[in-house]
Amino acid sequence: MRFRLLLAAALCAAGANAPEWYSLDGDFWGVHDPVIAKEGGTYYVFATGGAIRRSKDLHHWAQIGRVFDKMPEWTTREIPGSRGGYWAPDISRYKGTWRLYYAVSTFGKNDSAIGLATNQTLDPDSPDYQWLDQGMVFRSRHEDDFNAIDPNLAVDAQGRHWLNFGSFWGGIKMRRIDPETGKLSEGDTRLYSLASRPRSRNAAQADGPPSSPAIEAPFIVRHEGFYYLFVSFDFCCRGAKSTYNIVVGRAREIGGEYVDASGKPMMEGGGTRLSQGTSLWRGPGHEGLLLQPGGPDLMVFHAYDGTTGRPALHISTIEWENGWPRIAALPGDPI
Repeated sequence: MRFRLLLAAALCAAGANAPEWYSLDGDFWGVHDPVIAKEGGTYYVFATGGAIRRSKDLHHWAQIGRVFDKMPEWTTREIPGSRGGYWAPDISRYKGTWRLYYAVSTFGKNDSAIGLATNQTLDPDSPDYQWLDQGMVFRSRHEDDFNAIDPNLAVDAQGRHWLNFGSFWGGIKMRRIDPETGKLSEGDTRLYSLASRPRSRNAAQADGPPSSPAIEAPFIVRHEGFYYLFVSFDFCCRGAKSTYNIVVGRAREIGGEYVDASGKPMMEGGGTRLSQGTSLWRGPGHEGLLLQPGGPDLMVFHAYDGTTGRPALHISTIEWENGWPRIAALPGDPI
């Protein structure tokens, strides 16, 4: 307690602002793996399963439909057994067109694929609103040591586009993207490695993901000369028993080397923790960021109700202190 009081006093003396956790109402339950975008004066959240939600003030949320009424035909042909909508979308804009990257897979398998859909607007009331699927971008197979899910599109200082992705296996990977097509670059075919955690495999897991510690859900942003790689450690999808948490590292180049605040490389399991479960909310993770000129910078993520285990959307502002981000603590006692 004394340490917390001293830290709070030090932050106040330095003029640091405390990050804000938003109290939400409306349709914010059932959200898993969220990502956020803003068009005009409206915020939009996309999440696993395909539902879209919007808000004018970041507090009051309403569901406004889905990206696909029926998943594209190629998804079940390419990944037999995938059903129930896409996973872990990512939303970005290029030359006036919105691009939604999404994943299709089956739980615990790395026979997975990333697809792309486009739209001219996010406003479903516009006559220009129509999601068009552009097909498969990239996939992983059983024999690969990576998993092509949890996509995130990042743009570097030179305007080059990159798709980072990954879950379990060999960790977080990245491929160069042709910005005009949104598909893989034909000039740079390298598979970049960004972050990993020490792992083992035993006979009982021969057909599943390598054992813990787990890493997934990458998201890269550029801020004041650094690239920041946010990932989620440990386990989601276990309701109130989920242990997800968000960590971050940074690098001068988008391809790394990413290190945490102590200098430990993320390829060696490094990561500075940003989130922690509480008595009310468990397993906060699978983050998406929105950096806004003039602020506030935002992070969305999901966490599970500590009693029911039901996932819900959470939003925090981001405060940057000495080159590192901070987000608000969740309500409840830390666990």
